[in-house]
Amino acid sequence: MNPEVQYALYHPKWYRRRVSVWWWLESWRYTKFVLRELTSLSVAFFAIICLWKISAIAAGPEAYTRFLARMTSPFFLVANGLAFLFVLFHAVTWFNLAPKAMVVRWRGKRVSDRVIQGMNYLLWAAITGVILWILRRG
Repeated sequence: MNPEVQYALYHPKWYRRRVSVWWWLESWRYTKFVLRELTSLSVAFFAIICLWKISAIAAGPEAYTRFLARMTSPFFLVANGLAFLFVLFHAVTWFNLAPKAMVVRWRGKRVSDRVIQGMNYLLWAAITGVILWILRRG
């Protein structure tokens, strides 16, 4: 510590403006940010469902049949539908955010945000197409 600095026993309280818990509803940009972060819970939901399915497959045909029966219940149909919409929102907002998260340069010039977004969507469509092609073959 510096011996020349004098500290007061009672420090004056600094002014800090109170922030509402709902601060993120004041602007669509903030709301979209918070919603994107919250929709990551849907990604975790699908990961848990996937692990549950793998566990049921490993446990045998009876366990897998029970898993499939449970997935056709109204609760899981609604939950999976909502989770799918949330994951879709999560993916779209993430792809639109990608140009701000990474700067790509080509021949010394910055690549346009639209090009990066377009490449992300193109790659997403290509991977989806390959997966659908594989699923339809077998």
